[in-house]
Amino acid sequence: MIGVKVMAKQTKITKSARGEDCTLLLGNCSGSDTVVLCHIGKNRGMSYKCGDHMAVYGCGNCHKIIDGQVHADFTRGELAEIKLIALERTQQKLIDKGLLVIS
Repeated sequence: MIGVKVMAKQTKITKSARGEDCTLLLGNCSGSDTVVLCHIGKNRGMSYKCGDHMAVYGCGNCHKIIDGQVHADFTRGELAEIKLIALERTQQKLIDKGLLVIS
């Protein structure tokens, strides 16, 4: 499996989630004080995560939903679309912060 081995060290992008609004907006947000960087890429598994460029800002409640820890009444297709929209929102915030540079 190709991926990034999960390390305890937080990157600038990981830290950038602090205090941000949830970009998933599943209607059950738990507040900006619980927002973390949620990796959504397919290149993940036990002890591996995709890169920070394939992640969204997600509150605690929404993170549990997209990780499958909590049941929600969304189809797989709806969740995929929600993740894509959140990825677009998050990447724009990262670009605005100078943490993701497109050249």
